[in-house]
Amino acid sequence: MTESSQPPVICLMGPTASGKTALAMALQEALPCDIVSVDSALIYRDMDIGTAKPTAAELAQYPHRLINLRDASESYSAADFCHDALAQIAEIRSNNRIPLLVGGTMMYFKSLIEGISPLPTANAEIRKAIESEALAQGWQNMHDQLAVIDPVSAERIHPNDPQRITRALEVHRLTGNTLTQLTQIKGAKLAGNVLQLAIAPKERSTLHERIEMRFEQMIALGFEQEVIKLKSRNYLHQDLPSIRCVGYRQMWQYLDGEFDHDEMIFRGVCATRQLAKRQLTWLRNWPDLHWLTTDDKTNLAQVLSLLDAKN
Repeated sequence: MTESSQPPVICLMGPTASGKTALAMALQEALPCDIVSVDSALIYRDMDIGTAKPTAAELAQYPHRLINLRDASESYSAADFCHDALAQIAEIRSNNRIPLLVGGTMMYFKSLIEGISPLPTANAEIRKAIESEALAQGWQNMHDQLAVIDPVSAERIHPNDPQRITRALEVHRLTGNTLTQLTQIKGAKLAGNVLQLAIAPKERSTLHERIEMRFEQMIALGFEQEVIKLKSRNYLHQDLPSIRCVGYRQMWQYLDGEFDHDEMIFRGVCATRQLAKRQLTWLRNWPDLHWLTTDDKTNLAQVLSLLDAKN
């Protein structure tokens, strides 16, 4: 099958709480498509409420690929996502169905559409060694090491950012090349016919209201109990990418006694709004994007019309 004869790929992006999942489900009702999650939080098992993961009943009716891939202690990079997503897209297309990529992790979308550098996957042994060195010598020392090896990355990465310092040092120890060198090379990317969509409310205040309402719903659904269970695993801590997800860090800090319940809700909502702002900033500069409005009853018809024009 040639690229031009393959089923198109639909990319449905948008800020958190903008209605992406509801529209994706409507599209799956109307089209022969399979949903692929593009969300760096949904990849974690046992993190369901705070990530607004579709319910078990919803997933039974509308299966999502690339969710529940990792334990909360594990990492998952944009390179991991691209590798997995390209495999899923190829499989879906081979069945003559439409891949429907849905989520708000813009770096994943960008990496998939433009191609990502051939960076190595995470290596637990090397990461553990780097963390042990940091424990003994301090992160400033590790940042100083990075400045000698890769001054460009060191200039970009803050000395108080252990996650990115670790990744830059890990890449060098695994490959002998710097992160700067490898990111100048582009690897495999999404090919063929692609329809890029973004959905958001017209007014920022509406999005803020939706975010606050959803956070309150998460609390009512048992978000605190979910994080208590995560905290009971002694190997989890605040610096892990999973626990740094918006909402989880604030709930974790509340459970550690750093502030009261009302402050946790306030901080969680603020962090989620900040995430939405960053997502919208990405999207405003995104090329070849068709915008949809949250809760617009014509959204489904618009997408179907755009698909017809693409074919």
